[in-house]
Amino acid sequence: MLYRLLTIIGGLVFVAALFALLWFFCKKFLEHHGVTDSATVSVSDRATTLATWTFAGISVGLVFAVVGAFLLGPWAFYRTLRGHGVAISDGAAIWWGFGIVTASLGITAIGFFGFLAVVGAY
Repeated sequence: MLYRLLTIIGGLVFVAALFALLWFFCKKFLEHHGVTDSATVSVSDRATTLATWTFAGISVGLVFAVVGAFLLGPWAFYRTLRGHGVAISDGAAIWWGFGIVTASLGITAIGFFGFLAVVGAY
């Protein structure tokens, strides 16, 4: 029973870590493309919006099939990015979204499988 509880808590921590990675990569993406704080919206707020919608796309994609996360995540990134007025082509926005999703999911998956190995569940 202790391992189950520990695994559930670890899973929740890694879900939070996934969102934190998405937020970090989205913020770095926006800063790299010259987005600055405006009078009403900061770069952190824009990164939060971008990461939230990308996370939602990944989550819905994971429900249907794991591959769906790599389709819906970048699509959600692209659609949200269009609302921020970043000067980037559509194709580049989709590829940036794919890279952010892949890096975030990869880092989280490696950490989570390591965690499962440590607790003996994997």
